[in-house]
Amino acid sequence: MSTREGSLEAPTRHPLDWKNPDFYNEDKLNHELERIYDICHGCRRCVSLCTAFPTLFDLIDESSTLEVDGVAKADYWKVVDECYLCDLCYMTKCPYVPPHPWNLDFPHTMLRAKAIKYKKGETSFRDKLLSSTDAMGKLASIPVVVQAVNASLKSAPIRKIVDSVLHIHPDRKLPEYDSAKFRSTAKPRGDFAVKAGEKTPGKVAIYATCYVNYNEPGIGHDLLKLLAHNEIPAVLVEKEACCGMPKLELGDLDAVAKLKETNIPHLAKLAREGYAILTAVPSCTLMYKQELPLMFPDDADVQAVKEAMWDPFEYLMARNVDGLLKTDFNSPLGKVAYHVPCHQRVQNIGNKTRDALQLAGATVTMVERCSGHDGTWGVKSEFYDKSMKIGKPVFRQMAEPQPDYVSSDCAIAARHILQGMGETATAQKQHPITLLRIAYGLE
Repeated sequence: MSTREGSLEAPTRHPLDWKNPDFYNEDKLNHELERIYDICHGCRRCVSLCTAFPTLFDLIDESSTLEVDGVAKADYWKVVDECYLCDLCYMTKCPYVPPHPWNLDFPHTMLRAKAIKYKKGETSFRDKLLSSTDAMGKLASIPVVVQAVNASLKSAPIRKIVDSVLHIHPDRKLPEYDSAKFRSTAKPRGDFAVKAGEKTPGKVAIYATCYVNYNEPGIGHDLLKLLAHNEIPAVLVEKEACCGMPKLELGDLDAVAKLKETNIPHLAKLAREGYAILTAVPSCTLMYKQELPLMFPDDADVQAVKEAMWDPFEYLMARNVDGLLKTDFNSPLGKVAYHVPCHQRVQNIGNKTRDALQLAGATVTMVERCSGHDGTWGVKSEFYDKSMKIGKPVFRQMAEPQPDYVSSDCAIAARHILQGMGETATAQKQHPITLLRIAYGLE
């Protein structure tokens, strides 16, 4: 093993070798876990990021040897279960990631472990259900069904029953469903002239995402209003399914591959036609920018989509650099407490949302720390208290400026933060896209 200490070079990522039979060999996994856990034990730089690392270090410190060799292999899985694949350790903390010769990739090793667990049939029905966002959205948003579903989300007796059966914590505030789905009601305008800039394509395709389509379609409608105000022609992706991130986090890589086969042909066509593809959910953007390209490194269509995929504010601020973004903001936003989601941070695009809000005249307090919700992880009964604990510093920092708005590019993180701030919080929760629409004075 190299004695070189740390690395100052930018992180690189190796393709995920998920089709290799050795990927699912549990003995080889345990050997790699032991190697990685030992490196983490000697460093401990990531202890504040989540509960996975404190769990690992507690196991080591409470062992008979005070080293990794004193930890039972069966207890390795306790660390795996605490990891929600935020990627922050890899992209912001670890000094031993590639190109360092120690080649440490903690998140993808956790993903490998989750994939083995899934292959062994040890994944719960609850976790499979929660990761089926498209199927759940289609059912729950049926007009006759949606009222009953939304009422049940607010019913304490029903939530207790759900907790006893599915172990979804009764205190977790869950997003409601909307029968007026975004893709069914959206009216993108394609009648503007295409004005490409030096840095940006002049036309946009919207990938709705499950959350915007079924839960908060208003975010999608507001994005269309921003594009129309800036005279950018837009279309919806012709056909879409879930991006696959929930299935990836579950370890169901075959399901990810099936979703890729549904989505990529439509997205690749748009990419090759010169569209910028925008998604309003950072996890979905990251899926197409990073995870699918690493799973399918030799797929030209996947790589084309990667190059065409934009975070909405990454695109809008690049339009501003091109001199093609209108800045006729006329409605003050006041103070905005803005949270940067983990899956946006690791895209390495900079703080474009903050920049856009400041351009619109807002006084922005930015918090760069995990909120603790992390997809479906924070709704599970066994992790709810931990999710609230992780979020405490965020809740405090977001509340300190007494903001007019609480905002995050991740809508579920914003809901979680507002819940953590308590009932005395007076701030409104609004997505940054909606805030920009308000600042423009658009209805």
